[in-house]
Formats: sequence, C-alpha cells, structure tokens
Amino acid sequence: MRGYSIMSAKRYIWLLLASAVFISACSRSGQHSVARPTSMKEIPAGRLNYRFEADVPAPAETKPVQDAQELNAAIQADFDQNRAQEALDKTIASPDGKRTLAVYHRVGDMASEHRLDMYTSDGKILRNVTADTMAVHFPDTIVWSPNSENVAFVAMVRAPQAPAATPSPGAGEGGNANTSTTPSNDNTNASVPDAAQNSNAEPLSPPRQPPAGPSNVLTFHTEQIYLANSDGDGLKPITQNDGLIYFYYIWAPDSSALAATAVTAREWQFYQAQADGKGESFVPVGRARIVEKNGRERRLDDTLSAVQPVWSPDSSKVAVGFEMQIRVYDAAGNSPTQAAIPLRNNLLISSAAYDKEQARKLQESGVDIDTNQQIAPAANTETPGASTLPDPATLVSFNPIVALSWPSDDLLYLQTAYIKRMKNEMDSRSSFQRWHRLVFTPQPVTGN
Repeated sequence: MRGYSIMSAKRYIWLLLASAVFISACSRSGQHSVARPTSMKEIPAGRLNYRFEADVPAPAETKPVQDAQELNAAIQADFDQNRAQEALDKTIASPDGKRTLAVYHRVGDMASEHRLDMYTSDGKILRNVTADTMAVHFPDTIVWSPNSENVAFVAMVRAPQAPAATPSPGAGEGGNANTSTTPSNDNTNASVPDAAQNSNAEPLSPPRQPPAGPSNVLTFHTEQIYLANSDGDGLKPITQNDGLIYFYYIWAPDSSALAATAVTAREWQFYQAQADGKGESFVPVGRARIVEKNGRERRLDDTLSAVQPVWSPDSSKVAVGFEMQIRVYDAAGNSPTQAAIPLRNNLLISSAAYDKEQARKLQESGVDIDTNQQIAPAANTETPGASTLPDPATLVSFNPIVALSWPSDDLLYLQTAYIKRMKNEMDSRSSFQRWHRLVFTPQPVTGN
C-alpha cells in the first residue's frame, strides 16, 4: 500500500506540472495574450486611440523660421559688388549653418520668377543651382532638409522674355531704364564704369565665374518639386507630373521624404477665378501626397484641403485636416493606410462651452452680449446630426480646422478659427482662433 501511495503522489505532482506548463502556453498564445508596443512608430494609424482636449495653450513652435531671417551680409555684399544686373531677394541658411541658398532675380525677369545660387555661409559662391531655362516659383516654400543634405524648391520652365527695347538716339533720363538686352549667365555687368574709360585707372579684374547651373535638367509647364545637394549640384525633379501644380511641401523629420500638396492647373485657375470674383485673396487647396527623394510618389487622399499636412516627429505618419475631421496616414507601404478622426461633435460641444464662458465674461464686464455675438458668423451652418447636440448656427466659435502642429508623437494639435482673407487687407477678418489637441495612445494588440 505504501508503494502505491508513493506512485500516486508522483503521478499527481507530474500532472500538476504538466497543467501549469499547458496553461502558461495557452496564456501566451491564446486570446488573453497582449503585445505591448515599444513606441508609437510601431502603431498603425488605424490602431491609435485618441482623447480630445479642447481650448488648450498653443503648441510651442518647433519648426525653424527660415523666412524671417535677415539677408546674409556677405552674400549681399557680393551682389552689390559683382552682380549689378541681379537683385538678391532672400537668403536661406541650411540647418547646420554651412550653406546658404541665395534667391534672386535678374533685370528683366518676371516678378514671380526667381533663380537660385549656392553659397558658403561666409559669402563664397559655389554654384549656380538653376539653369537659365528654369524659373523658381513660390520662394516662401523653399526648405532645407533637416539633415542639411538637400534643399527642395518648386520650379517650371521660364516664360519667354520679350527682347529689350533699343533706346532711341539721344534718349536722356526720361527714357526707358530697362533698355539692355537680357543678360547671359556670365554675371558680367552690362554698363561700363567710368573708371574703365580712364586710361590712367587700374585695370578692372574680371568678375569671378561660378560653376554654371545644369543645362540638361527636365523642366515642365507647371510647378514641380526639385532637389539639389548642399553643394548646389545634383539638381533633379522628384515630381514629373506636367499639369499638376505642387505648391506646398514639408520634409519628414528624418529627411527621407516630403509631404506635399498638389492640384491640377485647371482647378487652380478655377479657384483663383472664384476668389478674384469675390475680392478675396487666393488660398490654394490641394491633395496630400508623399514624395520620396527617389521620385516615388503616393497620393494619400482624393479630397482637397487648404490645411497644410504635418509629419509625426518619428516620420511614420502624416496628418491632414478637412473642415471638422483629421485624417492620419501611415507613411510606409505601397498603399498608405489611414484613420479618419471625426471631430464635429467634439467641436460643437466645446464651442457651446466656449461661447457660454465668453458670454459670462462679457456680462461681468457689462458689454452687450447680443452686439458682440455678431463679430463673426458661424462658419458651418449645416443641420446638427443629433437633437442633443448644440445648433451650429447659434455658435460663433464653431469653425473649421485651419492649421495643425505635431510636436510630439502622442500630441497632435489642431487650430480652429474664422478666417476671411481679402485682397484689401483692411477687409480681412480673423477671430475665434482656438487650439485643441488629440492625445494618442496605442490600442493593445490582442492574440486570437
């Protein structure tokens, strides 16, 4: 009997151990297993949870403001001394400070057409970046990659220039000042200084000749995105869609690609004509896309938007705003996936609370509320989807999304505002500028 008891005890212990191993294996592979991601970059857009927070402080500016800088003094001196037929419009320094792009135009160029040269930061010219046949458009959108290896800009074929008028004999100060022929790319001055006519004067040294820009780069009849290296060479178009106008683009933080917006030339003309008819300033709208440095392009959406796309700090996603909705796209993959985040109800409820708080403050200050509620009309007056939601027609602060900022992987900021841009700046209106944000958290990936 004792031997039987020992054998039974051993068998019982063995069964307990086997059960524990089996249960442990099931918990690892069964429906109770949970995989915890180590970073937000690993989470597809469709698996992001979000929490909406209304009326938060504006995000801190994280993007360097290149357009606000003063002209590089050394480059300006070079133009003053050696480039009398050319005017410097702006200089754009690379993030590492080693290179500076000069944006300029020549006498006789159209006002909307510019040229580019690459300089060192101390004012030494390296190369003419653009060829004479190219015209750079939208100079405010020129942007260096974060790693300072490339600069992106938009250009197209240069418009034909009419031959300069020949001055009539004896024309004096009242004649046409722009009478010289279009200068060639040798950067020589058209006029001869008086000192050169004096035989006793020291001979003038010939002006320096920087390496000329490329002559065999493709140009198109609508604005395309081009890249150049930090030395000003390696110029190439990374978009080749003649008929599309690319008007905005922003680098991924890892410098791997650009998020851009483009629209057909016909749509551009249509919306511009609409704005002109209303006396409004034209604000372009476009379809978001990702353009890689090798020219691979993927359109993210078919819907037009005036909100400029933004990258997540980890370069894995792009966000775009559409009226009362934000769409987040995965940057990787042949067919980028997306997640749509509807915010209309959140904005309705927060606007009702905001208006109520503003009314309370106005009452306390003794201001007539009814008068002040006419400062700006509601931008969206469609019928509310549910009777429990506020009526948008009664909310002055209920306005569409106008801007985005993505300062950290888990925080996406959105600004709503009433904006009316008019050609007569005195008639422009901007009010109820409010910042909100989405706080992202990953959904746990559960096993089957």
